Order: sequence, then C-alpha cells, then structure tokens
Amino acid sequence: MLRAVVIVVVALALSACDVVAVVKDGMRQAAAVEGDLEQLTGVKPQVGFNWHNGRLTSVTVLFPKLYDTKPLGDLAGLVRAAVIKEFKQTPDAIVLSFTLDKGPSI
Repeated sequence: MLRAVVIVVVALALSACDVVAVVKDGMRQAAAVEGDLEQLTGVKPQVGFNWHNGRLTSVTVLFPKLYDTKPLGDLAGLVRAAVIKEFKQTPDAIVLSFTLDKGPSI
C-alpha cells in the first residue's frame, strides 16, 4: 500500500513540473533529427540530448560508422541544421561522433 502511494505522489510531482512532456518531446525531436540525417546521408545515426532548466544544453549525434562521403565540415553543417530545425533552438554544444571498427592490431 505504501509503495502505491509513493508511486502516485512521484507521478503527480513529475507531471506537475512537466518533466514527462519535456522528455517525450525531446524523444520525438531526436527521432526527427535521426530521420532527417538518414535521408540526407543514407546512414541513420543515434541522437541523444540533454536539457537543463528548459534549455537545450547538448545534442550528441553518433554515426554507426565513419562517414567519408562528404567532408567533415559539410557533415557538421547538415547535423547543425537538422538539430536546430527539429529542436527549434540552438544547443550550447553539438557532439558529432563515429563508431570505428576494431581494425587490425598493431
């Protein structure tokens, strides 16, 4: 019984400060950035984000492999444009990363 009361209190507190809506909107916006970048590059990245007091502090875009079709500067421009378009604000930082294969041992 006590556990149910605690769950209800926590749920009400979270809904009161709109945390659930912010996370839900952020997930939708991150998925939209993934879709936009997949259309532009042919590779679907993973997108993460960090909010602090209603401000978008960082967005991380992780490509599953090295993307060498376009120069890095062009790719960075595509990523920045997609992030700003979908999140509707400019984050303090955008982290662009790639997963590298294991490769040969030295």
